Amino acid sequence: MKLATFEAGGAPRIGSVHPERNEVVDLAAAAAQTGRPGPFGDMLALIDAGPDGLAAAAALDADPPAAAVLALDTVRLLAPIPLPRRLRDCLVFEEHLLNSAKLLEEKTGKGFDIPEVWYRQPIYYKGNPYSVIGTGQDVIWPAYSQVMDYELELACIVGRGGADIPVEQARAHIFGLTVFNDCSARDAQADEMLGTLGPAKGKDFDTGNVLGPWIVTLDEIGEIGSLKMTARVNGEVRGGGSAGAMHHGFEQIIAYLSKSERLVPGEVIGSGTVGTGCGLEVGRYPQSGDVVELEIDRIGTLRNRFLMPERKNG
Repeated sequence: MKLATFEAGGAPRIGSVHPERNEVVDLAAAAAQTGRPGPFGDMLALIDAGPDGLAAAAALDADPPAAAVLALDTVRLLAPIPLPRRLRDCLVFEEHLLNSAKLLEEKTGKGFDIPEVWYRQPIYYKGNPYSVIGTGQDVIWPAYSQVMDYELELACIVGRGGADIPVEQARAHIFGLTVFNDCSARDAQADEMLGTLGPAKGKDFDTGNVLGPWIVTLDEIGEIGSLKMTARVNGEVRGGGSAGAMHHGFEQIIAYLSKSERLVPGEVIGSGTVGTGCGLEVGRYPQSGDVVELEIDRIGTLRNRFLMPERKNG
């Protein structure tokens, strides 16, 4: 299923999406109209309900009452999980690192070698779950930055919690996948990373984490490594690659993150940027007013305008 959080003239609701039919099934409305209650208050409630919750949603999605079916283009999509319980972002695409090192050497004469630890274990940082937005919303340039960037990533949603999860059991802990735009204020990021701790304000600003357009459950995904990833700006392809280039897959990431720490349902884990999936790597940053589209096969397209608000002199 494709599961979304949306607004349709009222409070946020969750639904199953059929983009090929331009339809979304309002799951709470369908449950109320059929007398089959379910965990449809919000996406976190559905995730918490586990396989039983997904089965209830699938049953309603298969035969919904007509009054619970809305035209997709009449609703406003929000982030699938507007407030994740936790947000982490990894760095698992080698090409992205190699391209970044080459650019740094061209600019400063000093590149860097990828450290051995990167190949041995997933590297990550904890992001800001309070800055999450969805497709169609504007990414607002922070006032301290002049150089903004998009970053094309795949993200998994944890569906079942646990600590010390074995690699061979980790896939069962994934609720689904979504597209992640990990926006970066590159000038701020470049300065603060010299301090050997971070990132901080290079990543921490309102609207800086974009998720969507919906979550796709693994039964519709199949082999994660076969997913093609494409970045476009104003309709022009700028870069992209394949999830198959992840040096550490989500199973390895989940096993590592859960060492002596309990993962919780409803947390989001980003893959890091696919090679050529950002403006930094291709030498073309988005400008104010540009529309960035990040697309991943069998998931969908995350579409946002980057906007620098008018700034007063002095």
